[in-house]
This record gives sequence, C-alpha cells and structure tokens, in this order.
Amino acid sequence: MNILLLGGGGREHALAWKLAQSPSLRKLFAGPGNPGIAECATCVTLDAGDHEAVAEFCKDRQIDLVVVGPEAPLVDGLADSLRAEGIAVFGPSKAAAQLEGSKAFTKALCDRAGIPTAAYVRSSSEDAAQAALQKFGLPVVIKADGLAAGKGVIVAQTHEQARQAVADMFAGGFGAAGQEIVIEAFLEGEEASFFAITDGKTVVPFGSAQDHKRVGDGDTGPNTGGMGAYSPAPVLTEALTGQVMREIVEPTVAAMAAEGMPYSGVLYAGLMLTAEGPQLIEYNCRFGDPECQVLMMRFEGDMAALMLATAQGRLAEAELPVFSEQTALTVVMAANGYPASPEKGGVIAGIDRAKATGATLFHAGTARDGDHLVAAGGRVLNVAALGTSVTEAKQRTYDGVDAIAFPGGFARGDIGWREVEREARRG
Repeated sequence: MNILLLGGGGREHALAWKLAQSPSLRKLFAGPGNPGIAECATCVTLDAGDHEAVAEFCKDRQIDLVVVGPEAPLVDGLADSLRAEGIAVFGPSKAAAQLEGSKAFTKALCDRAGIPTAAYVRSSSEDAAQAALQKFGLPVVIKADGLAAGKGVIVAQTHEQARQAVADMFAGGFGAAGQEIVIEAFLEGEEASFFAITDGKTVVPFGSAQDHKRVGDGDTGPNTGGMGAYSPAPVLTEALTGQVMREIVEPTVAAMAAEGMPYSGVLYAGLMLTAEGPQLIEYNCRFGDPECQVLMMRFEGDMAALMLATAQGRLAEAELPVFSEQTALTVVMAANGYPASPEKGGVIAGIDRAKATGATLFHAGTARDGDHLVAAGGRVLNVAALGTSVTEAKQRTYDGVDAIAFPGGFARGDIGWREVEREARRG
C-alpha cells in the first residue's frame, strides 16, 4: 500500500522508521518530514491545515492510508475531511479528538461513564476560577482546557502559585487554550502511560511507557513535551493493565460510540497509579512523543497492516500487537534554552559515531544547513536503544548520547532513574 505520514517530529520519524519495515508497504510519503524521515520516506511539502491540498495529494499519488502524527490536525478535523473523500485515515474524527482537544470534555465524559479521575472544576472566567481554588487543597493542578503543546499544566505548590497560574492562563499565557481552564485535585502516586489501538468497536492494548516531563535531572524545572521515556513500564503490571482496560479504556471507547463519536486510532491514557487504583489524568488522541519512539523500537508486527485494519474497521481480524520482551529507552537531546527559548542553528555532529554504538537515532527538530545538520526546534534528537533491563537500555542509550557532539544542546542524565533504582534494589 501507499501511505502518507503527516508530521515532522521525533514521533513521526519513529513511525516512518517502523512503517518502512512493513512488508505490506509499497511507497511511504511524509509531509513535511525532516532529515531523519527523509532516510526512510519521500518527503513532500504539505500543510496539514490545508485539507483540500492533502486530499488532492492523496488522489494524485494513490494513497491508501493517511497516518496523522500530531494532535492539532486531528482536533482540526482533518480525518473527517479525508474520509469524506473516501481516503482511509489512522486517527480519530474531530468529535472524537475532543478527548485531547478539551480537558473539560474528557472530565465530563469520565463523569458520565464512571471512569476514575481526579475531582475537578471547569471555569471560563478568572473570577469563578479564583473562587473555585478555595475548594482544593495543595498541591493543586491548573490546566488550560485546549491544546498547549504539552505545556498547559501547572502543579501549584502554594496558594499564590495557584492564583498566579489562573491569572496567567486567562491573560493569554497559553493562547486560546487557556480561555477555559480545569482545576483538579492533585493525585498521589506514580505516573505511567498506557496505549491502546481501537477502531471504535474492538480495543487492543498497545504497550506502556514512562515519560520524564521535567527538563532537569531529578525531575526538576519546568514541564516539557518530554525529555525521555522507556517501555514497558514495569509498574503497569499485567493485573493493572487489565484493570485499566476494564475501568478506563474500554468504557471510554464504549461511551464515545454510544454518543455518536466512535473513536478510531491510538488512544493514549496518561495514568496516575494511586493507592486506590489507576486513575485517568488525561487522554491524548495520538502517540506520545517520546513514548512513540520506545514503542516502535519494541513493536514486532506489520505497523502498516495494523493501521489500515484500524482505519477500515477491521481490527478484530488483525493480528494482535506483539512486542519484544526487551526494554527500550530513549533520551531527548534538546537545544539550550528549551523549553522557554530554544536556541536554533546549533551544529550537530557525530551521528554516525552514535549509530556505531548500536543506538537508533530519531530526528525531532533538525534541519540541513549545507553539509551540516543543525538544531531547528526545542527537542532536537532522540537517541534510543534496547536492553534486557532498564539499566542496560539506559547504558546503551547514553553511549549513543555521549558519541554526539552538540555544544548547543543538552540532555537529562537520569532517564529511567526510578526503575534503575528498583532494579538495583532487586539485585
């Protein structure tokens, strides 16, 4: 089949890398892609916001399946526009993508479907939000309702921080995403990411991961889009995975279908594993970044065939996802100044040296400047490797990181630290 992959980040490079290995693939196009994606796909100039142009490209190139990488085009309704033209899409409709596009929508769905999640209040005015803060203890979580590139969440440790976060959001600190906000009770526990594939009827698990959102070692500093991840997440045991499917994911898919918004694609549940059981923090309507990178490192099936079966409503007939028993770990190399003001243009060298260590590299925010590879975004590269444990995968990954010369960038040095400590205690 011919596939068009939309996007140009690390997540999309990982998807392109895995799709390129699919025996059912004939031709892979990527728009806009990046220098890494260009090694496994034909990159084309396409604006995912121009639905008509994307549809015309699909017709001209006889595209059998469109894979939408980022969330924004899905929330914008691209999947609907393409399906209206008879083009198969891996990704949810505009209505279903509200699960990520509106935190208030998801919280209300949880209420209706009895899905465990933190107590909350939604507000569309600053005065009402400031008053609602009095109902919550500390810490308290303040979230912009709409899409904010993974950065619209503030965990306030003091009343003053909470009041300031509310004021900043309504003042436009997160653009249109903060015109409505959600205030949530803080959940105690360990976070984990769980993924499922669904065509709106059938739901199958698609692995777990743990992300590292804070910019600095020891989980310090501001939240980012993610500084590294590993998969699987051992804290999500087989028993907990079954509980998450029964109590969170399957009821969500059933509720969306019952309400006329069947969900098709990957459903990414951000979870808090509390003493009372797993609770939903939020949903994403696409693969995580950098979680996708470690999932694709471990996935052993035909990704193209699985995605097409999902898009065509045939998931029940498809082979169940199979993953390597090894652990995959990835480290993000970011540009200095990230996440606030990343410095672009820094030269990156040593890519071949890093690959020689056995690491796999996924480009996230890179560009070509003559013969040089340079930073063109906040998160620039993902270095990933497999191992028999988190400890081994971490060592192999950092061997790759150390081989790269990127004086204009940095990386956390402790990705996987919680599980490494647990492995050390187990001996």
